[in-house]
Amino acid sequence: MPFTAVFSAPYRKLSLAGLFFCGLAALGLCSGAKPASAQSLISEMRIGVLAHDVPGLWSGFQLESDAPDINIEVVFAPYLPFLGGRIQPALGASINTGGDTSHAYIDARWQIDGPSGLFFALGLGAAIHDGETDPVSWEKKALGSRVLFHIPVEIGLHLDEHNSISAYFEHTSNAYTQTYNEGMDRIGVRYGYRF
Repeated sequence: MPFTAVFSAPYRKLSLAGLFFCGLAALGLCSGAKPASAQSLISEMRIGVLAHDVPGLWSGFQLESDAPDINIEVVFAPYLPFLGGRIQPALGASINTGGDTSHAYIDARWQIDGPSGLFFALGLGAAIHDGETDPVSWEKKALGSRVLFHIPVEIGLHLDEHNSISAYFEHTSNAYTQTYNEGMDRIGVRYGYRF
């Protein structure tokens, strides 16, 4: 089923409501906070290539194909200072090039920048996916629910004022809130452009 086909009727209201409330929570964290730039709502854009359903990481095993994912993310400018870094809302998608599970996500993303250009980021949010929720095939993960937790981790280097390169990991699962929770891990590299 293509990602754009959205989901069956029983999940549609739950999925959209869950994504909407996660989005409000992420934006609510930054309400009243200062924008990084008065000229733009967007702080940074990132694009990358990720290995799909990687075994041996948090989820443990692989069922889906080796076709890579294209990851696209927008980090919004409003921020909340926190523990020496900043929390910003981020919106993105990881789209599988082989027709396996793709997802869109919204996160509250915390990033801290070091003096040498190194940065570290960690996030928590929600993802909505077009994969399977129940075990229907030996070649598809049973993800348990349409809306999943999304946990990204990133470490990278600012090359200059605008450009960065990073290693990126993301995990999606329902955290054992459903009968099936096979989870999925992706890992790869991303290029970022900061406005």
